[in-house]
Amino acid sequence: MVLSPPRFAALPFAAALTCLACQTPPADEGSDDEVDETATATETATDTDTGEPEPDPLTGVADLHLHMFAEEAFGGGWFHGSASGAAEVALALCDGGASGDHAQLQEDLSFLFEGCDPDLLSETAAQVPYLQAILTLGGHGIAELIAEVPGSSGDTGTHLDRTGGYPDYEGWPRWDVIAHQQSWEGWLEQAYNEGLRVSVISAVSFDWLCEAVPEENRTRPQCDEMADVIVQLEQANALAANNDWAEIALTAEDARRIVSEDKLAIVLSIEASHIFGDDDWREALDEVYGLGVRTLQLVHQLDNRFGGAAPHNEIFQIAGFAENCRVDSDCGLTTQDLTLGFDVDADCRNTLGLTSEGRELVEEMIARGMLIDMAHMSEQLVGDVYEIAVDNDYYPLYLSHAHFREIMLPAKAKQEKTTPSWVVQTVRETGGMIGLRTAHEEVNDYTPSAIDNSCHGSSRSFAQAYDYGRLGLGVSIGTGSDLNGFIQQTRPRFGDQACSASFTEEAQCQARDERAEGLQLGTEFDEIGLGRMDMLGDLLDDLELLGTDVEPLRRSADDFVRMWERAEGERSGMIPDLPEMNLEGVVINPSHYERRQALPQECDTPYCPGALLAGEDCMFDAQCESGSCAGAGECGEPAGVCE
Repeated sequence: MVLSPPRFAALPFAAALTCLACQTPPADEGSDDEVDETATATETATDTDTGEPEPDPLTGVADLHLHMFAEEAFGGGWFHGSASGAAEVALALCDGGASGDHAQLQEDLSFLFEGCDPDLLSETAAQVPYLQAILTLGGHGIAELIAEVPGSSGDTGTHLDRTGGYPDYEGWPRWDVIAHQQSWEGWLEQAYNEGLRVSVISAVSFDWLCEAVPEENRTRPQCDEMADVIVQLEQANALAANNDWAEIALTAEDARRIVSEDKLAIVLSIEASHIFGDDDWREALDEVYGLGVRTLQLVHQLDNRFGGAAPHNEIFQIAGFAENCRVDSDCGLTTQDLTLGFDVDADCRNTLGLTSEGRELVEEMIARGMLIDMAHMSEQLVGDVYEIAVDNDYYPLYLSHAHFREIMLPAKAKQEKTTPSWVVQTVRETGGMIGLRTAHEEVNDYTPSAIDNSCHGSSRSFAQAYDYGRLGLGVSIGTGSDLNGFIQQTRPRFGDQACSASFTEEAQCQARDERAEGLQLGTEFDEIGLGRMDMLGDLLDDLELLGTDVEPLRRSADDFVRMWERAEGERSGMIPDLPEMNLEGVVINPSHYERRQALPQECDTPYCPGALLAGEDCMFDAQCESGSCAGAGECGEPAGVCE
């Protein structure tokens, strides 16, 4: 049976979630009842636990999830560019996929499913279009399909128009990069110079993707996730040893000292679907602990020997199917009727929680004072881990990269990987924090935010989630950038990719309005979004420019260190005097269809008036900023060009 909030009826936070209508609405700006935005759960905890005066608060940003050395992930065969070395070498032009040394998949991928009965595979493929595509389009076709992210021209498969790295960065990196370096050491240093003081660097890999990559592209053809992880951990140690502005933090005391000395505290973590492989996990933990790992995720994309993962993207469900050949008809995630790779209940929640080995691992992490990262956990697993944390005087729990479920659009909110308020409450009660994903998605409006949700996928969208987290959920927040994480980032508010998480016509209207308002930073961030690590400070600056309070982010390093100190030190139970969450203020946006139909139309075609600039293709005059669409035929046959 999958864990859900009702199972927690006897736990301390249940009452706060059972009567949302009874909760106090957010205070108006300037009200006498305005929430004290400087109060955080972790600040409250220190006096209560130790009875000693609190240390001086630290300043600086904490980024809780960075894949600094991901060029070594997936056998070293997917990413172009290096995290280390001179820029002209590390970030040199790529070949655009022409000769296929990166961002390519093997032409025949059917071997990935050899463990499944042929009849089952054929029957399942007939019902699951994406699986059928993998089996029939081949690696090149799938790489091209991956590149067709809405609002993006992509950087996988053949990308001859996006080869440009150093020195002009005309092709990469930008917000939609998933196969080119985003975290070169010079960019990390610049982020440090602009206020980054804690960076959780997560060594990452996924053997299924490694196996799909052409063998000749791999540095380590055996596709051993932990072999990739060890290389990345060694490189992280080398980075710290070679730069006097950074140091690996091995204890909370280390982290406080490093940040107090105005240096970057690097905390090492692991994100791998088959963490520790089939090895003796205690010996494997000893090895990575010796390399500096002080936090990790029990699970990533797939269920493993330690517990259940939260299903999300259908490609990873198919990866799970390739491993276990499971087809579940209790609820449909992969299609409307089927879920591949996971045993789900009628609500599409993974039924697997903590295994016996997982319990032993969690208890060992607590004994060592290691931080437990609940990212990617199934809800059942979250509940099981929370119960252990409670039994250990509310040992702190955190999520390194999370999306707040209630602010997401309905389709995204259905995914178990999104973080509901009851999970956030476990974080609050234990003195943890959230690394908020610097995501690229359209979200719902959060009306208490000072920033209009009027440029979908941009920093305006991030502001809705951030303000909901700090004002409504009342949780300590850092960033969870996930750069080099095989996922897109915060989109720009200007340029040809502006506001592109929405449908085309609305994106054009929103970009038009952004140009009219003219609030720009004057940096590359304006037109390429969060494309690389040195732009993390630009994201905060943009949020501040638009009107929200980013001071909680600028002191999130203090929240992280206090959380770690709580893990290592004495605890006296749940964080006391937590204010109630306020889940009101989220307004679900109308569907794309409804919004598109509300636009003006010509020739039965919805359009955005005056949005297209000179030189852009057009169908009729009213689309153009100039009011003239030169050369257009009737109803855009043939198309014209805005003058």
